[in-house]
Amino acid sequence: MILEFLGAAHEVTGSCHYLSFHDKHLLVDCGMEQGPNLYVNQDIPVNAAEIDYVFITHAHIDHSGMLPLLHKHGFRGQVFATTATAQLCNIMLKDSAHIQMFEAEWRNRKARRAGQEEVVPIYDMDDAIGVLEHFVSCDYHNTIEVCEGLRVRFVDAGHLLGSASIEMWIEEKTDEGIESRKLVFSGDLGPGNRPLIRDPEYIKDADYVLVESTYGDRLHTTMPDFAKELARVLRDTFIRGGNLVIPAFSVGRTQEMLYFLRRVKTEELLPEFEDFEVYVDSPLAVEATTIFNENVSDCFDKDALDLIGQGINPIRFPGLRMAITSDESKMINFNEKSKVIISASGMCEAGRIRHHLKHNLWRADSTILFVGYQVPGTLGNSLLNGAKEVRLFGETIDVRAKIENLPGISGHADQSQLTAWVKAFEKKPKKIFVVHGEDKVTETFAKHLEQETGVCAYAPYSGDAFNLLTGECIREGSRAVVERKEKSVRAASNVFARLLAAGGRLMTVIQKCEGLPNKELAKFADQINALCGKWDR
Repeated sequence: MILEFLGAAHEVTGSCHYLSFHDKHLLVDCGMEQGPNLYVNQDIPVNAAEIDYVFITHAHIDHSGMLPLLHKHGFRGQVFATTATAQLCNIMLKDSAHIQMFEAEWRNRKARRAGQEEVVPIYDMDDAIGVLEHFVSCDYHNTIEVCEGLRVRFVDAGHLLGSASIEMWIEEKTDEGIESRKLVFSGDLGPGNRPLIRDPEYIKDADYVLVESTYGDRLHTTMPDFAKELARVLRDTFIRGGNLVIPAFSVGRTQEMLYFLRRVKTEELLPEFEDFEVYVDSPLAVEATTIFNENVSDCFDKDALDLIGQGINPIRFPGLRMAITSDESKMINFNEKSKVIISASGMCEAGRIRHHLKHNLWRADSTILFVGYQVPGTLGNSLLNGAKEVRLFGETIDVRAKIENLPGISGHADQSQLTAWVKAFEKKPKKIFVVHGEDKVTETFAKHLEQETGVCAYAPYSGDAFNLLTGECIREGSRAVVERKEKSVRAASNVFARLLAAGGRLMTVIQKCEGLPNKELAKFADQINALCGKWDR
């Protein structure tokens, strides 16, 4: 019974944990790195075709975004997630594939002119659609018998619509009999008291706990009235005659901002500009908002349900406009009237937000309002830290707009809230693993938890592996810092990586053929030899 840490180890994004027991191989989360990677992440220790199951805590790309690549490399198992997470992944993974393909096409236009090698996207739309066919939707609190020796249960993590902490019971036969262990994966934990979604749930017992630590070294400020704070920023911007541009994740943060903007209007917090317009410029956000409305009874909190009971949609209001097509997106910046523009991505690394920044960063009358965590190394982080100019679409843009940060809006629990979640375990775990935090934060929070709970807490690195029967570290992973390389070089290498993965998948298929009639085995062997003969050089 082995647990190995592959991603979000001493880093904030790219969550991925590998588990093996008996003859089963599974992953909890399969996320994409967002922003610069600090440490060298270790590969999944088995071929993708050997992975039996993947369990997804929530739909954010840093927890689900590499599923299409896993499918591209041969994965054909089952992906378990809550119903809302499965629905959100259906749009987010397709959107991610579209971004990969668009960026590869854009780079290839430049590469062809420079006589450079073709860039290949990490994965494409076929890969995204392919893995989506393997999703299994689950309800909160239902215990699922996945296979012999493995049961799981999803409970609300309060971070995003459909987000979950995962309880996992594993049994394995040993020389001494059947050994059992319970693991709990926190996923990303919300701070509680957020609009629309419920508070995170506490869990009573576990042998091993994996807990996130995004804000493991700090406390959130006293929660302001966000609608009033938003009205203040709106008033300041509209008096200057500019636009309020809000980079926001299409799923979760956009819907929260709509909730607060509805309050600004219905509570008449901005009477002098009561008819202001709000543009949501993200097809993904529009689709996600529809999914929010489809999961009211399963995921919404009491306040949101009360509004719906009164016939009030908590995320719609007069003056709300949805931009879906590229032409609709372009027309927003031809409208000279002061307005609110909400667009993705939330860290300004891709998507339509970069176009709106190009049109507004140079304007001293406009405001860029950040409402979410900005990973170091991203454009959003640079702007928040006082960048005077940025490069967008090959052009240098002076930063003259007012840069604001709305403190307190966070999808992540702070140190005290994370600590309370861990201390809620009535039966002390054997060990706590601290993941999903910046390099020093994971270490700081691990020490804090050890002092607070008396339980051994450890911040693993990518590649660290533990025997869950003994609790011992059986393999130490890499502490190597990533060497910075050009993106195009990494992208081009994906083709050979795909070939290697195909070879691994072939070996997995061969192993599963043991016991078939000799005639079929001989035919398969002849086909492989013929293929090898064609490519042998």
